[in-house]
Amino acid sequence: MYTLLSNWYKDRFSDPQAVTLILIIASIFFLVYFAAGILAPLIVALVLAFLLEWPVNQMQRFGINRTFGTSIVVLCFIGLMLMVVLGVIPSVWKQGSALISELPEMIDKGMVILKELAEKYPEYISIDQLNALVSETQSMVDTQHLFDLAKQLLGVSASILVLMVYAILVPLLVFFFLKDKQSLIAGSKRFFPSNRQLAGQVWSEMHQQLFNYIRGKIIELVAVGVASYIFFAIMGLQYAVLLGVLTGISVLIPFLGATLVTLPIVLVAFFQWGISPEFGYLLLGYGIIQAIDGNVLVPLLFSDAVDLHPVIIIAAVLIFGGMWGVWGVFFAIPLASLIKAVINAWPKKLTQVES
Repeated sequence: MYTLLSNWYKDRFSDPQAVTLILIIASIFFLVYFAAGILAPLIVALVLAFLLEWPVNQMQRFGINRTFGTSIVVLCFIGLMLMVVLGVIPSVWKQGSALISELPEMIDKGMVILKELAEKYPEYISIDQLNALVSETQSMVDTQHLFDLAKQLLGVSASILVLMVYAILVPLLVFFFLKDKQSLIAGSKRFFPSNRQLAGQVWSEMHQQLFNYIRGKIIELVAVGVASYIFFAIMGLQYAVLLGVLTGISVLIPFLGATLVTLPIVLVAFFQWGISPEFGYLLLGYGIIQAIDGNVLVPLLFSDAVDLHPVIIIAAVLIFGGMWGVWGVFFAIPLASLIKAVINAWPKKLTQVES
């Protein structure tokens, strides 16, 4: 047994490049896992700087000084974020609060419909089971309970403080990451081993894939969210802004997001129109948006960024989402792609090389 393990270790870890790669990945993993809360502004700034590097490079190609180009890009980004914060978030908050306050009434209306169905088809729906369901649901959707739960989840006072910190630190960090990119990279190299060529090979493979994935997800989120909001508004659906934003955010969770956001859309439409032509048109239009997203947008945006089996994608979402929450879900596919790139770049067995 010892000989078997010893041979396996020599075959897999005898190359110093492989050991260096594992140490770099493990160090970054443990740093993020145990200090994600403290380093969150730094991580957010790194991601944003990574995305904004492209427009800064384009400005440099036109002869614009990097510092000046960085200032323009960061100011444009801040302006865009202010438009979103001042224009979208208040409407989402208002409609979300209204939906929570009206949810008990909507549930009562739904229970009345279910009771009518139970009276018509007692062989399929039990009155006793339905009454128990009504009591349990009413206790769960008590208005005050929902508001208390929402406050606990949001942590209003803490969230405001965190947002203030992010609003000040993140733009500054992004500016310096972009402006002093070369000097920061040169200074950080001294903390890494010299034999890091294999790590550089993995990063070269992942760099463009990571950029394409993040850029594609942002484009997909905006496109699906805006298209859904416009369609909901044209149909006259209540809470159109809130449901449009939720539909856009749902693209961050592959396969599962669309399923989760469909339920509130169907419920709101059903309680607003009942079984009617409008209800059918809404489901048809929403289905078309999801079909276009899955069959046109996703292949167009991610053809060069995602080459993973759906089972691996779902497993990555569950694992990394459980470890890092929203950020883990967002980066689940790039992290799975990183693992795949490491496996592909890993040195072959010495026996294979010698033969």
